[in-house]
Amino acid sequence: MAKRHASESLDELLGIASPASKKSRTAEVETPPNENGVSFAAPTQIYDGNNSSDNDDDDLDEAVPSAPLRQANPTEGYDDLYLDTIDRQVLDFDFEKLCSISLSNINVYACLVCGKYFQGRGPKSHAYFHALDEDHHVFINLETQKVYVLPEGYEVKSKSLDDIKYVSDPRYTKREVMSLDRAHHKSWTLGGKEYTPGFVGMNNIKENDYLNVIVQALSHVPPLRNYLLLEDFTKTTELVKRCSILFRKIWNPRAFKAHVSPHELLQEIALRSNKRFTLTTQSDPVEFLSWFLNNLHLGLGGSKSKPGSSMIQRTFQGRLKVESQAITARADATDRLRFEEAAQVKVDIVRFLLLTLDLPAAPLFQDELERNIIPQVPLTTILSKYDGKSAQEHHAQRKRYRLLHPLPPYLIFHVKRFSQNKFVSERNPTIVTFDARNLDVSPYVEPNPAEWPVSEPIWYDLVANVVHEAVRTREDVADSGDERKTWKAQVRDRATGEWVSCQDLYVEKVQSELLYLGETYLQIWERRREPKPAASGARNKAMA
Repeated sequence: MAKRHASESLDELLGIASPASKKSRTAEVETPPNENGVSFAAPTQIYDGNNSSDNDDDDLDEAVPSAPLRQANPTEGYDDLYLDTIDRQVLDFDFEKLCSISLSNINVYACLVCGKYFQGRGPKSHAYFHALDEDHHVFINLETQKVYVLPEGYEVKSKSLDDIKYVSDPRYTKREVMSLDRAHHKSWTLGGKEYTPGFVGMNNIKENDYLNVIVQALSHVPPLRNYLLLEDFTKTTELVKRCSILFRKIWNPRAFKAHVSPHELLQEIALRSNKRFTLTTQSDPVEFLSWFLNNLHLGLGGSKSKPGSSMIQRTFQGRLKVESQAITARADATDRLRFEEAAQVKVDIVRFLLLTLDLPAAPLFQDELERNIIPQVPLTTILSKYDGKSAQEHHAQRKRYRLLHPLPPYLIFHVKRFSQNKFVSERNPTIVTFDARNLDVSPYVEPNPAEWPVSEPIWYDLVANVVHEAVRTREDVADSGDERKTWKAQVRDRATGEWVSCQDLYVEKVQSELLYLGETYLQIWERRREPKPAASGARNKAMA
């Protein structure tokens, strides 16, 4: 190949001064003069990208640019810098707020580009290095909901980020909360999927459906729900904070997706219960409900001795009269549960958060047509346990139960289906039939004319129904007996009167006439708000 000639003749360049030499990146250090009195500048090298000397590494270290300057405010005209890199599709604020590197829960930021959590935003923090390594620059503080740009470090105050802040920590006004049950609200996710706030699916991470149904049921108890949506719980326990956050996300009308995850609440529950309730092991919903309500009561500042000291007790707690009598040896064995007039009867007044209902024993044998017929029993029949007449045997004692006035605004019934002995755990498949409205509780309450007229009914309406389903784990062997427990919650939409079934991520409508077809395990009943007949009669008399 022929050599390319210069574009300009060297003769033409005569007399033109050469360009000034580039200054060294390092200050020249004068060396002391030698014995001849001549001093020399310390030699320097300029790295031009092609130098392959042994000092390349040193030169590269010198060539590394300094860290970006920290800014208190964005550069003028660049207020929305990097905001176009935010990806709302990957944002998920339901998980526990822990740094993905240090696993610390202190000063945690979420990257709005990839959704990961990192600690801090200083020059030596994990979020700072993530911004430099991955070129992700927008972060939100999960505690203060402030958005920052890293590595510069200035705060972004753009209105376009309000939807992300709301999803991270939804807040409600009193007017918004009061309208939840009055109007039927419809919302849409980022993907255009329609959903109803309050009736969203919950992620079953592994075996935590026992918790999902309890949270779904409690989130539709208006006094407790409104309290957790409106109040400030910054000075309460972490359990109350996370429960409040989960309730607020369930009722979020501007959610990015049509489901929520209880991961953050579950982690705190596993810690507080010493891993009695975890996301990897199936537990009993009633046992969890009892533990959960008592710990929420204490977390809200409730007292162990003073009744009605928290919203939990004011909503669910009632009083029960228990009559006990020792069982003595008698000739007539069939009469052993009848209270004896001569024997001493001990009366105790106890407080309860839920009432246990006992099912009749299931038949052991097939009927005459050689088919197993699932027995049925009305709810009023098993409620007769609390009529003050039917006796129950407990530890060599006869016991009678009767509810006392005033009744709580909400009654929780536990239908006892599972029994455990030394050899096997048994399940009673008896179906409990009921009407979702007009449950009269007056036959089971001790008469007290000062509280309520004796002849007047006390109406309760169903709010939530937790149903058990048995799923065979070995489909190839029909009689193997291996079953897995699954749970679903049926809750009432107060705005429309319709019923919705929530099982993990699946949410669908169900007819109220078909609610009793499942194996009811837990129910929450709401006392109907009606004026007391005695009070209304006195008011009419005064007006006359």
